[in-house]
Amino acid sequence: MGRLRFTALIASAFIVSTVGPAIAADLIPPPPPPKIKTKTWYLRGHIGMTNQHVRTLENASFASATNLVIVDKNFESGMTFGVGIGIRKGDHWRFDVTGEWRGEAGFHGMDTWTDGNGDPRYNNYTAKKSEMTFLLNGYYDLGTWHGVTPYVGAGIGVSRNTIHSFRDTGIAYATPGNLATGYPTHAYANAASKWNFAWALHAGLGIPVSDNVFVDIGYSFMDLGSAQSGDIIAFDGTNSIYNPMIFKNITSHDLKFSLRYEFDKKHHYEPYEMPEVVKY
Repeated sequence: MGRLRFTALIASAFIVSTVGPAIAADLIPPPPPPKIKTKTWYLRGHIGMTNQHVRTLENASFASATNLVIVDKNFESGMTFGVGIGIRKGDHWRFDVTGEWRGEAGFHGMDTWTDGNGDPRYNNYTAKKSEMTFLLNGYYDLGTWHGVTPYVGAGIGVSRNTIHSFRDTGIAYATPGNLATGYPTHAYANAASKWNFAWALHAGLGIPVSDNVFVDIGYSFMDLGSAQSGDIIAFDGTNSIYNPMIFKNITSHDLKFSLRYEFDKKHHYEPYEMPEVVKY
């Protein structure tokens, strides 16, 4: 009887030592697949149209004008061209640095006022404006539906605003109070440039052409800061006050057509760490 009990004990120990680990292994869930993070560099270029506005005009001579009214202050549309380099991280985020040349846009303005003699006066203004902007942008792709990916974004940077070919044509009177003695006046200003803080809001649609090429149809709201002309000087070279024309708070609504080339994706795997198995 004692030998039979001993044999049963040995057999039980053998079963526990061989079957037990297999059961324990079955209780540990299989590891999930490793997480994949992608990183893709890209190049981009765009062409578009600008629709620009200026909030106010400021000039040192306005302080002495009575009943001043800015009748008109409009920019014409212009072309814009830009290039950039960026990186896509994952499925949603993109970041790039862009440089943009915003071509010449004509300006037309007019004001009316009353001089110290009570006579009505006016000035017609013309000029041309251009900018160079440099922005750091971020975009978020909202998802893809039927191959189209809408996105939103924002950017910050600087803009170098240039005003040139400024001309001022007005009217003055040889005899105060006698409007029949009115004669034209002419003045000009040299070109001047000014650096400003700039920011932008973006939205658009991305459409794949191939695995690496994408077309973007986008809209941007740009805040370009301010610009100013050189000192305004009468046609005969005289000037009694330093009075450049200041274009305060220039904004633009831009429509852009872009091409983006993405290089091959680089994958980064995050391995799954097996939990420590406690042995008894």
